[in-house]
Amino acid sequence: MVFVTGPLYSGKKTYVKERMHWDDETLARLAVWDVQDRAAGCTDLARLADELSQKEVVIATEIGGGVVPVLAEERAAREAAGRLACLLAQRADTVVRVFCGIPTVLKGEEVQ
Repeated sequence: MVFVTGPLYSGKKTYVKERMHWDDETLARLAVWDVQDRAAGCTDLARLADELSQKEVVIATEIGGGVVPVLAEERAAREAAGRLACLLAQRADTVVRVFCGIPTVLKGEEVQ
């Protein structure tokens, strides 16, 4: 599994489509994105990470930077998203962070 992460609108899907030579239909079939949203309220992040890692590519938006939310439930959701990202990175063969459209391989080999 390839785990791709980075800020909102940083080019994560574009990176995957170009590197994997996928069209929109293939992307929809073989990848899952915005997985950080699934972490909020999840009672078993390890099980969620196991399920998500069955896809060829998993894409998550980093949401931990910036101002800490005032509401406890928003802080908990952000914490859960970060923990899910850690679990996905552990399970991944390749981890790529995309920032300003520039991919940086953090783990494994670049997708060809």
